Amino acid sequence: MISSFCKSATLARRMSTSAKPKTAIVMLNMGGPETTDQVGGYLLRIMTDRDMIQLPVQSRLGPWIAKRRTEEVQKKYSEIGGGSPILKWTNTQGELLTKKLDQLSPETAPHKHYVAFRYVPPFTADTFSQLEKDGVERAIIFSQYPQYSCATTGSSLNAIADFYRDRSVPKNIEFSMIERWATHPLLAEVFAERIREKLAKFEETVRDDVLILFTAHSLPLKAVSRGDTYPHEVAATVALTMSKLQVPNPHRLVWQSKVGPLPWLQPYTDDAIKAYSKQGKKHLILVPIAFVNEHIETLHELDIEYCDELAKEAGVIQIERASAPNDHPTFISALADIVSSHMKSGPRVSKQFLNRCPHCVSKRCEMSKKFFAQLVGSEIDKPFLTA
Repeated sequence: MISSFCKSATLARRMSTSAKPKTAIVMLNMGGPETTDQVGGYLLRIMTDRDMIQLPVQSRLGPWIAKRRTEEVQKKYSEIGGGSPILKWTNTQGELLTKKLDQLSPETAPHKHYVAFRYVPPFTADTFSQLEKDGVERAIIFSQYPQYSCATTGSSLNAIADFYRDRSVPKNIEFSMIERWATHPLLAEVFAERIREKLAKFEETVRDDVLILFTAHSLPLKAVSRGDTYPHEVAATVALTMSKLQVPNPHRLVWQSKVGPLPWLQPYTDDAIKAYSKQGKKHLILVPIAFVNEHIETLHELDIEYCDELAKEAGVIQIERASAPNDHPTFISALADIVSSHMKSGPRVSKQFLNRCPHCVSKRCEMSKKFFAQLVGSEIDKPFLTA
């Protein structure tokens, strides 16, 4: 006999393909150009976004840097297949997530994922227009950056606030948000599994001495001094991953992808590889601990620039790069658990998000946090699902 739960799950799956969505899962990320033709606009939007990067005379310097870098960046995308796979991976993750949610939470089904990118289509404004047209009853704003930063998740959330600045917020949609999940145990487990896959590629005689370098996108020191929580949230993911991994290997957290002239978090990943090789550490694993899917920073910067070109130059004997979570079953389970737990017990918006950095002077940030406090209602700790 089929259990009542199985019947409900089957019904939810049928509804998800035939009925309008009831619950929207809005997946936030920066995005990446699908073709080399999109690179110029992509760079321009990044370089003129003061949430992402702050430059002197940004209205002039930003477009100049974007134009100057376009050809170089186009070449890099050509070398990884002609474009970024981030939309493909996000859609795959969203489809697997909503399928699992239909089973776990039939009362909130059908679930539908929406992608909201900052710098390439589908843009945030277009995505929110669409979910309004679809007539969803609930919308969960779900950052795909596990570790919060004002430059990443903060920028995406500001874009949502911008969208509703000159238009009414629909009263028929219940909104809530998940803005960070750096210490979810299944996130740490999937990174541990990815590392185990690569450790198995080393000879047993050196396996326990392989240096594990966790690498994450760097951040300007100005943002760190302001109080951005990103560095310690990344470090928390690293610590939990090593706890799950249970190996004797040494590890360090290093930083990649510096942009612009200002000082950023160090040590830089490329400098660390060279320095450790000089110390005699010739067997390494790079782990992209802040990225949930493959894109330019993993496929080109890590794989081509570091694991191939730099490693040869530095005399590294063997270097492996752990895969991003992508569609790993443990990662999909992590996403589903994060969302289903959020729907059952909330909060609709965390007090951690509403608390500003100690040295924040941004009026944009202040207004955005006030907007989200109002968006979800005055009872910020109220669960998303009501009895």
